[in-house]
Amino acid sequence: MPEVSAGLIIVILLILWAEFVNGWTDAPNAIATVVSTRVLKPIHAVIMASSFNFIGALVSLWLGAKVATTIGKGFIVPEAVTMTILGAAMLGIIIFSTIAWYFGLPTSESHALVAGLAGGAFAAGGIDALKFDGWIKVLKGLGFSTFLGFGGGLIIMLLIYVIFKRVMLGKIRGIFGNLQVLSSAFMAYSHGTNDGQKFMGVFTLALVMGGVLPEFKIPIYVVVICALVMSIGTAVGGWRIIRTMGYKVTKLEPVHGFAAETGAAITIELATQLGIPLSTTHTINTSIMGVGSTRRLSAVRWGVTANIVTAWILTFPCCALISYLVTKLVMLFT
Repeated sequence: MPEVSAGLIIVILLILWAEFVNGWTDAPNAIATVVSTRVLKPIHAVIMASSFNFIGALVSLWLGAKVATTIGKGFIVPEAVTMTILGAAMLGIIIFSTIAWYFGLPTSESHALVAGLAGGAFAAGGIDALKFDGWIKVLKGLGFSTFLGFGGGLIIMLLIYVIFKRVMLGKIRGIFGNLQVLSSAFMAYSHGTNDGQKFMGVFTLALVMGGVLPEFKIPIYVVVICALVMSIGTAVGGWRIIRTMGYKVTKLEPVHGFAAETGAAITIELATQLGIPLSTTHTINTSIMGVGSTRRLSAVRWGVTANIVTAWILTFPCCALISYLVTKLVMLFT
């Protein structure tokens, strides 16, 4: 059994703290609509989301964990990464996302993670520490989450209007009340296959750097630990984000929740198969906007949306700056 250093223990605790915050601010996206439409009670939704997040993460490992590999060594030169950089990146996520959570704003831990790692790597190794080929996938993820998310929700909602135009409203509510349980499970599963891999990838990278693992291969106990911590975070603090996503962006019925979740989940699955890390927060948000806009543009509360978009825009510079400053500070005193 290799000796575990104090530095490794601190970094792992910070990773788990960041994963807990992820449970507050990002994971609730998978269940926001199914709770707001009252199809599932919050506790049942959390249990369902936790289970399917875990299943999704396991399946992603079986398929090769492409997203975790991209996060672990796709856009930063592996030799440039240190325990200090990993810890600084986690602090960036924890500080920024906790502030956003306080104001009920969903944040993208995907973008926070990428920005934090890049900021720390740049502080320690300069521009040479960054691999710009990997950033192409990050930019593709922005496109997937924004445009495909919006388009997916909009198209599925329009198809539903065409197919069910002669069906009574009460019957539609009954049909999609049941179907939304499936679409929410699909969304949670997709979150696990893509977003769930990210902190598992960083956790594994830390274990490799600390000499605990001989190679970058995610062990099953890392999946279990990360999934459990994220689920606890969602149960403890996820309601703020569920309230924003499920009630404030647009008024949702089960049929709208089904369309938004299905559109978002399909987009996420497509990105996962291509190894593209994307923001599930952006994807489900834009999908909800797409669904809302099929009724009329004024059905979307664009003021709330503007606040959410502002948080998205600030994620990259804020997390990168925090990580940069923490890394420089640690280097100054070591």
